[in-house]
Amino acid sequence: MTVMWIRQDVRVTVKRETTRRGLFAGALAAGLGGLTVSGAGELLDSFAPLSGRAWNAADRELPESVENPYGDASVSYDEYGVPTIEADDEEAAYFAVGYVQAYDRLFQLDLQRRVMRGHVSELVGEATLEDDEFHVAMDFVGAAAATWEYVADTPAGPLVEAYADGVNAAIEREQLPLEFELLDYEPREWTPVDSMLMEKQISWDLTGSFDELRRAVIAERLGEDVLEELYPERMDHDVPILRETAEEDENGDNEDDETDENSAFLGLETDAVGGELASWLSRFESPTGVGSNSWVVSGEHTESGSPIVAYDPHLSLMTPPLWYEQHVETPETSVRGATFPGVPFIITGANETGTWSFTNVGADVLDCYEYDLRESNGDSSDEDETGDGGDYHFSSTDADEYRYGDEWREFETEERTIPVADGPDRTFTITKTVHGPVLEREGQTVGVAWTGHTATRTTEAIYEFERSSGVADVLEATRRFDLPTQNLVYADTDGRTLYFVTGKLPVRTVDGEVVSGNRIFDGSEGDGEWAGFTPFGESAWDEADAGFVPFAEKPHAIDPDVLATANQRVTDDTTPYVGVDYATPYRGGRIYARLDDRLENGEPTDLEFHQELQNDTYDGRAAQLVPELVAAVEDHRAISDVLDDAAATLADWDYHVDRDSYPALLFARWLEHYRREVFEPEFEEADLDDSYYPNDWVLATLPEDSDWFDGSRDERMVAALETGLEEINDEGWQRYGDWNTTGPIEHPFGVEAPFLDYAERPADGSAATVKNYRVDSAVGASWRMVVDPDGDAQAVLPGGNSGDYFSAHYDDQFELWLEGEQRPMDRAADGEVDISFEQREEPE
Repeated sequence: MTVMWIRQDVRVTVKRETTRRGLFAGALAAGLGGLTVSGAGELLDSFAPLSGRAWNAADRELPESVENPYGDASVSYDEYGVPTIEADDEEAAYFAVGYVQAYDRLFQLDLQRRVMRGHVSELVGEATLEDDEFHVAMDFVGAAAATWEYVADTPAGPLVEAYADGVNAAIEREQLPLEFELLDYEPREWTPVDSMLMEKQISWDLTGSFDELRRAVIAERLGEDVLEELYPERMDHDVPILRETAEEDENGDNEDDETDENSAFLGLETDAVGGELASWLSRFESPTGVGSNSWVVSGEHTESGSPIVAYDPHLSLMTPPLWYEQHVETPETSVRGATFPGVPFIITGANETGTWSFTNVGADVLDCYEYDLRESNGDSSDEDETGDGGDYHFSSTDADEYRYGDEWREFETEERTIPVADGPDRTFTITKTVHGPVLEREGQTVGVAWTGHTATRTTEAIYEFERSSGVADVLEATRRFDLPTQNLVYADTDGRTLYFVTGKLPVRTVDGEVVSGNRIFDGSEGDGEWAGFTPFGESAWDEADAGFVPFAEKPHAIDPDVLATANQRVTDDTTPYVGVDYATPYRGGRIYARLDDRLENGEPTDLEFHQELQNDTYDGRAAQLVPELVAAVEDHRAISDVLDDAAATLADWDYHVDRDSYPALLFARWLEHYRREVFEPEFEEADLDDSYYPNDWVLATLPEDSDWFDGSRDERMVAALETGLEEINDEGWQRYGDWNTTGPIEHPFGVEAPFLDYAERPADGSAATVKNYRVDSAVGASWRMVVDPDGDAQAVLPGGNSGDYFSAHYDDQFELWLEGEQRPMDRAADGEVDISFEQREEPE
């Protein structure tokens, strides 16, 4: 803690790099004796801090000039280390983009691709072998290779190749960052497939969900009535993204309500899926609660007369940040914004015409299948080889054939090597069916189909977004945005606004009837499969008979006046089926309430208003639950002065979870214990941990006579308050920010080398607030941006643009981000060139 405070304090000194080098020495000397044994800790086994190599990283300096085989380019950095790359040739520009991204974020680039390739054990050893096995089994590399085969022949292809050459030039020419020296290894060559792999990683982090497996486990252990009560497909609220799309019948009900047949869980009597498989796979899913905010208001409601887009994606917070900011200036485009390291093009940002942003839809784009299996000697592993009415049973991986229709097929297999440090390499066999990879855990096996397991065109779409000049161009690009499924929010200098659901939405059928996808399908019968989908090849995305929702039928709005997304339900219409993995409506409801109130009062908005809304800390859960808690305390027979004071404190609270608030702390700790009071006994008995608990909207809206309270809701509320008060007293917490800190925002080596982390600070916000921060999972606003496409644009990163510990830009935006402030997204103001990229002629 002291070390981190010193780092922040020395930022104002002139000799910051020298001080940071001295700090590094002190931190190593103080901390090396206390290394813990953990997954990340294994990485540090090969630290050689006194060997001399680590010190080399303290003296990294940008070169004045670099040879560029594609042509001349220049790079200018602004005061926050954001590069502006200029060139007359696009390939020359993207060579420079690759170079500067690698200089600033090379370790992040390498670690991300190692995760997706299943090569972390090459550094760590056996500690991460199971993680590597999952990523190899899913064959993300095969999907990335299929995607590159497609992208290579598009206009984006040569720029991706130039980018890769730029990364490799930096690897070859520059001093490696600190992490490589501490671990004593060098990165391999970067390839275009690695950039496609980053697209797969982003998509997986946003759409990779095995929810149907968890639902099957819950139905088996707690009953389908519990599944229906605690995990509804449709939360009862009135704040969908598209608020005026549903037709109502004469009774006021949505006329497209799903039928029982399509909405009910179809559980097959099977031992194919159990807690072991579901729990293992849940480690690799999208982080719980990952989401984002975005909204747009038309020029009729702004002081400038131009529309405004506000955006803050809630993704994993880490050191360095998930996003990298860059500006690129060529004759074809002038684009500024954020991308993920390893991706050449701006994912979210603005060009001279428009601005665009993406939030997660929560769409269901992954299906699981079970099959009749047998060994090739003909011994069937199921009780009914024909599949006519028998139970479906999986064998272990001894089976090498699966039934598909009327024939038995051999699994497609491929052997891959997983390199392992300080031990023998492992040979792993990838197994696939017609639907995609097969995943197995302790004899429980499923086949998986995921829309990312094929050639996707999203890289081409993002390339086209950069060059777009209006709504028509953006719509055409969006047709090719295959994955991930996102809420696109756009506005431009013509005053146009746009909302569209991107990505492919599968259409599933069983016996010719369209069904939802929240179930496990019978793969042997071909149930639920997506017509035209070709795993690890090129799918028939746009054909009329393809098994995906046609582009024009996906939820959208052209020129919406006011529209807000916060991962809530897209629309009240139930056709087409999108999914069930929506966020609770707290953020979406608060954003719409604030926007509606402002507009109904006739007050125009400006950038400052939207930035202030991004910092809103009102917690809607408190508004639902605190009055009931206060009433429960008042009615409690054995009332105490301590409980009475706590209830009075909560009764006077405004429901804002600010770092200096005591009632916010009291509510947060009460809510955690209240969840456990309600759900833990029965879930624990069913051997289900708290990751299976239903969301807070379900908890807050359970009727008082629900069986989950066993007739004692008030008693459970009061008991949770007593436990929360005891915890607060034991921990010595006095305000919300004593518990809700930025401590979980860590570098991959943060446990063992805490000097690499940012400072630990008290923070505002919760999982349910617009200013989003989740201390339990280190998820929050990973980038904030407010843009008037015809005027100013501002943004901030939760840290710094450089991943180099010794750089002045390692953490120079962290305090701005914490305080909810932003800075201009302008190009480098002074115009001074920091790096010249020159195409040099070879001597004759």
